[in-house]
Amino acid sequence: MSRRSLLRAAAGLALVSVAPALVRAQTRKLRFGVGPFLPTPEDTRRTYTPFFAYLAKELGASDYELAVTTDWAGLAIAMGSGHLDMAWMGPWGYVLANAASDCRAIATVKYDDKPTYQAIVIARPELKIAKFPDDTRGLSISFADSGSTSGWLIPHYYAKEAWKIDPRTFWKYTEGASHPANEIAVASAQVDLSTDYDRNRNAMISAGRIKAESSSVVWTSDPLPNDALAVARDFPADLAERAQKAIRAITPSMATTLMPPRYTGFVSATHASYAMIERAGVLLGRLKKG
Repeated sequence: MSRRSLLRAAAGLALVSVAPALVRAQTRKLRFGVGPFLPTPEDTRRTYTPFFAYLAKELGASDYELAVTTDWAGLAIAMGSGHLDMAWMGPWGYVLANAASDCRAIATVKYDDKPTYQAIVIARPELKIAKFPDDTRGLSISFADSGSTSGWLIPHYYAKEAWKIDPRTFWKYTEGASHPANEIAVASAQVDLSTDYDRNRNAMISAGRIKAESSSVVWTSDPLPNDALAVARDFPADLAERAQKAIRAITPSMATTLMPPRYTGFVSATHASYAMIERAGVLLGRLKKG
């Protein structure tokens, strides 16, 4: 075979190998999901749409839809039931979805250029709390819903492993609220304490939704991995790689128009990036070992 014939054959093989990926991307309608990061679903949809529109365009999708859930557990269920191709998920929600559906993380978001954040407990500022949780026994507390990492999983984990208490009997306990609702509940003196995470509190203060002096932070966790961008088990591997490349290409300046305030991009991730969250779930009996 001549050199020219070899080149033509090689080019033909390259087209054959690339074509299926292009066809999948260009004809597929992508189904994205995002959790309740902001006070209302409308706020969340408006804020996160530019990012998902960018991603759909980069993947050459024919169309896309963005589902916004009202709780974190709902996002895990949607991914587990095959209704989503890709979702921006809280760490615990991702681990739950992975256990239910074998979806996989491809990236971790950066906030203020860091891929980690911290769970917090806030309190009404007039309360005298020198030692947490000892000085809060019997007070009212609002936990987030059971799909939340910082608002449910991590505080329960610390309660069992470090504080040696049962949150449901140590405090006047309720759960199921969103993170913004928890901040507002303390600020308006509806409850004494609530769970949240530092990113949400900072964002709400910056946006003028709450005042910094309307509550005080009385406990802070160790660093936790930020939110995951995860793809469904049957999402084509080549498209997942292209998605990962596209989001890794987001610079801080691009992020100012594509992402919510103070988010600056992504780092690559795998399921192992969320091993500590998975361990907490196992220790609390929410996940089976192995």
